[in-house]
Amino acid sequence: MGFKALGLETCPAANAQEAREALRRLTRESEDYAILYIEEGLAQQLSAEIDKYKDSPTPAIILIPGREGSIGLGQSALKAAVERAVGTNILGD
Repeated sequence: MGFKALGLETCPAANAQEAREALRRLTRESEDYAILYIEEGLAQQLSAEIDKYKDSPTPAIILIPGREGSIGLGQSALKAAVERAVGTNILGD
């Protein structure tokens, strides 16, 4: 809920199905949403839907750690995006 305190719209999801529905709703309105933050745990279950947007400039889908901590998906996604953009791994291992 820290994002809500910053004035950002939040879409809490209790499970993957609720997150999938929210993602579909938000991406249909993609002109209104340039960046979507998704917890890594839910993103892992929504990988097919998220992959549809990996080469699109908007919405940028940013994976963030959940309450349990990071499972490394966010870092892996960032590394892959930078590698696609630059053509090489500049972030290291």
